[in-house]
Amino acid sequence: MIPSISQKTALLFAAASGLSVANIYFAQPLLDAIAAEFGIRHSAVGIIITLTQVCYAAGLLLLVPLGDLLNRRRLITGQMLLSVLALLIVGTSSSGIMLSIGIAGVGLLAVAAQTLVAFAASLASPAERGRVVGLVTSGIVIGILLARTFAGLLTDVAGWRSVYLASAGMTLLMAAALYKVLPSVETAKKSLSYLNLIHSVFLLFAHERILRVRAVLAFLIFTAFSILWTPLVLPLSAPPYSLSHTAIGAFGLAGAAGALGAAKAGRLADRGFGQHTTVISLSLLLLSWLPISRAEHSLFVLAIGIIVLDLAVQAVHVTNQSLILKVRPEARSRLTAGYMIFYSLGSAAGSIASTRFYGYAGWNGVCLLGTLVSALALVFALCSSRIRKDSR
Repeated sequence: MIPSISQKTALLFAAASGLSVANIYFAQPLLDAIAAEFGIRHSAVGIIITLTQVCYAAGLLLLVPLGDLLNRRRLITGQMLLSVLALLIVGTSSSGIMLSIGIAGVGLLAVAAQTLVAFAASLASPAERGRVVGLVTSGIVIGILLARTFAGLLTDVAGWRSVYLASAGMTLLMAAALYKVLPSVETAKKSLSYLNLIHSVFLLFAHERILRVRAVLAFLIFTAFSILWTPLVLPLSAPPYSLSHTAIGAFGLAGAAGALGAAKAGRLADRGFGQHTTVISLSLLLLSWLPISRAEHSLFVLAIGIIVLDLAVQAVHVTNQSLILKVRPEARSRLTAGYMIFYSLGSAAGSIASTRFYGYAGWNGVCLLGTLVSALALVFALCSSRIRKDSR
């Protein structure tokens, strides 16, 4: 019997997950600086985020399932050490090609965060699994949001490259801490080959309806999330605001406040209120675009919209993971991988679509796109709930 995970260890899981995934979001508030240095048009600069997310999706499929076969302690720390190398490549890149190689590596290896989620769920007792998953997942979302604050502040002080070099140092220290603290739990021996392991991820979609439904919701909510955050730097850095990177990054603090407010969603899922939490949260997501659309008129109103949007996205995300990680205890890494592939694809789609919409229709076009995606998510959740009830 594996002992229940301690609060201290759960917090370390959350911090490590947040740092791992933050590495793929540092570029968002730096897009204007990177575009200027490498001569990339504003309408095309979102490809940097898209490349990161596509490679992240590849890592989810190719690396995260290994957590069901290998020693997770060694797997996680190994991936984080390789992340250090990728971050150093980005921070010292002298050409667009080297930047792309480093960014791709950062995205591929940031999936250590999702292996940590599955590991935490395995260590937690059934009664506390939703709480633990909620805590670790909150660390991920807060890491995503505070990445903007950290990146903006450090860029104003020492340039955008310093962000990646500093993160390389922090990732190295975190890898050492994880290797010391994480329990060395061997997985049960399986006869699956690596190819069969990857194939089984797709079989889980065929067998588990809840995974299919929650994966589609992940795609839609993180498309909406990325539609807001990827192009946000563009209107805020332009007149009349002309904000510094530090000021732009500070909006991540507003988003983190919203994410913290949603940390209890996992407990609600444990108590059987997962669908109710989902519908209410998606309604808030749709409503958040009204204050967000006023970004060019009021930064205060924009901040309110950001808090509501991130509260909604985090609540649905925590609920999703709490529900899917209950169904197949022996396949939690593969369930996480399958679910998070849709998360990553949604983020990539939102990144490339939002910067193109901004280039052609400005901030109003971005908000219209976000509203449509959020409305689609709410309709899908309501319809999937009705279909489930009718099939009983």
